[in-house]
Amino acid sequence: MNLVLASKSPRRAWLLQSAGLSFRVVVAGVEETRRTGESPPEYALRLAREKRDAVVPMVPGAVVLAADTVVALGEDVLEKPRDAADAAVMLRRLSAVEHAVHTAVAAAGPAGAAHRVVTARVRFRPLSDEDISRYVATGEPLDKAGAYGIQGDGGALVDEVHGSYTTVVGLPLREALELIAGARGP
Repeated sequence: MNLVLASKSPRRAWLLQSAGLSFRVVVAGVEETRRTGESPPEYALRLAREKRDAVVPMVPGAVVLAADTVVALGEDVLEKPRDAADAAVMLRRLSAVEHAVHTAVAAAGPAGAAHRVVTARVRFRPLSDEDISRYVATGEPLDKAGAYGIQGDGGALVDEVHGSYTTVVGLPLREALELIAGARGP
């Protein structure tokens, strides 16, 4: 199968590799700005579909998989932090509260196109200023939505996860594999 991942995320690539899939990466620039009135799941889904649709014409006949992850406190989206200070602010907001991680997956191929949004709920343990400073100093939060990566040092901040762990990492693997199979066809 000719599979293309429309994402530069090393975490998404790692998850697909862990499922035994071979693929190549093709990324198209998509503006990632939330529209007025767009809910967090709608935002994630729009971006995943736009990424998929931008890459499809570049790779005729391939199955294209794209994803986008949004971390939200209610309707408030926590994007990738601008800098270390912004990351610390986000982590303070997430301390000891539950938040949603919405990961949208979109696939297209010879048999058609489909998409899905999968949501997991994550609760952080209470974080001290020292916990936050130590984690921000690792540099890990700076390129991640919500300023943390559950698969890395940020996993130590998490008290509990309700839902798919891979959704929080950035690619709900079961759903992604189903969409790939559907887009590939018989």
